[in-house]
Amino acid sequence: MLLRLDDEDRQVAFGACLGRALEGHGRVHLTGELGAGKTTLTRGILRAYGHVGAVKSPTYTLVEPYALDGVLVHHFDLYRLGDPEELEFIGGRDLLAEDALCVIEWPERGEGWLPAPDLEVRLRLAEEGREATLAARSAHGRAVLERLMAMPELAGRLTDSEGDAAR
Repeated sequence: MLLRLDDEDRQVAFGACLGRALEGHGRVHLTGELGAGKTTLTRGILRAYGHVGAVKSPTYTLVEPYALDGVLVHHFDLYRLGDPEELEFIGGRDLLAEDALCVIEWPERGEGWLPAPDLEVRLRLAEEGREATLAARSAHGRAVLERLMAMPELAGRLTDSEGDAAR
């Protein structure tokens, strides 16, 4: 599934839609080059659960927990991870096992240690905006994509892999 995000506001708005579709749990892997908007999308996801204010990428702490409106969100940024085993030392296994929503930037840095995602979101720079490509990797991920396709605010903006409207 492909979605064009023309500006930062649309990226945050899509993140909020994604947050609602995730229903407060699962594992989301966010990939893309520096500046592609992984943290901006995470800000939108957090807004779906009532977070207001800035969202900084936890580049040095590796994870930032948010307890919001009965939902626990763990925002991981693995950019500076030297070795995937470092996740063990910060309690990563416990954090990922909780019934929480785990949003993981730079998941490729934790390859071989991280469990499989429910949803992969690849962001890329596209003209003045971004493109998001979404791929489900579990039953929960497929349900998330179905809920996204049913959202009126995304009508006409989602396309399938062949470029056709997803509805």
